[in-house]
Amino acid sequence: MMIDTFPVPHFAVVFTSIRRPDDAEGYEQAAQRMLELVREQPGFLGVESVRGDDGLGITVSYWTSEAAIHAWKEHPQHREIRERGRSTWYQRCTTRVTRVERSYSYG
Repeated sequence: MMIDTFPVPHFAVVFTSIRRPDDAEGYEQAAQRMLELVREQPGFLGVESVRGDDGLGITVSYWTSEAAIHAWKEHPQHREIRERGRSTWYQRCTTRVTRVERSYSYG
């Protein structure tokens, strides 16, 4: 697996969630659709995502600017899926937005 690095500074949106076991198929379809859409968004750099067997997931998306993050947040299909996530798929979730000033990699 390749872990991408991006020119600094850039922004990271860290989305941490605990999934409910409900509607796993609908969740996977929505996640795939969001991945397709986000890759088309101006300012999107990349994404890394993991989910444990306990339902805890962490997704980090990388962006060139806060304006690009805001545009994605307001995307109509993303808004719709986000609301469905809150009502159906997530027991709990937190979003954090941060500016990345330095980035290091090894290997």
